[in-house]
Amino acid sequence: MISHRLSPDAEGLPAYGVRLRCPFCRHVGVFPGFSKVNDVKWLTSEYQSGVPGGGKIGVDWSAGVRRCPNTDCSSLVFVIIKRKTLYASFPSETIDFDSSELPESILRSLEEAIKCHSNGAYRASTLMVRRLLEELCADRGAKGSDLKKRLLALSQTIVLPQELLEAADELRLLGNDAAHIEARIYDDIGQSEAELAIELAKELLKAVYQYASLVSRLRALKRP
Repeated sequence: MISHRLSPDAEGLPAYGVRLRCPFCRHVGVFPGFSKVNDVKWLTSEYQSGVPGGGKIGVDWSAGVRRCPNTDCSSLVFVIIKRKTLYASFPSETIDFDSSELPESILRSLEEAIKCHSNGAYRASTLMVRRLLEELCADRGAKGSDLKKRLLALSQTIVLPQELLEAADELRLLGNDAAHIEARIYDDIGQSEAELAIELAKELLKAVYQYASLVSRLRALKRP
């Protein structure tokens, strides 16, 4: 239980740096505050088991604005800090990914899946991963009456490790669970499931679109 009543000594305090991944440029860094601009500070009372004195403890909170240290970005992020540890940021941090060589439609679906995940919309995130699979099959000309058959056809048109092909079918099932309430395969779709779906999708896209480009770039560095 949390009491949100402000303490009488609520005040401002200097805005120290916060380490996070920029939701705009995706670089990781220590986001500084602004000189002469303090954070808002307040105290709350929380009840936790095992704490002497009836379990009531005081908790320091603060909130303010930070600036991305990447000079090509310099975007602003609002942060909430609990006991000198980042509690939340708005826009929220996102999973990093490589956008190189990806078709525009696939990139948009991947970005949307990652944004949904960062905002706690985990079922929506896995649905967008499933859409990404549909777009991958369409881009590679894999035909079939449903996604399962299109993924099987995909294995005939591109060379992929068997483990990645099996992962693609698991992502299809996870996406089905996100869309339907009957015939469930997975018990739940939460943060862990959405994160794993995105990570597997990223590996699949690397194998299809990005590895060949990396090898070509390496070969280009050879001496004539």
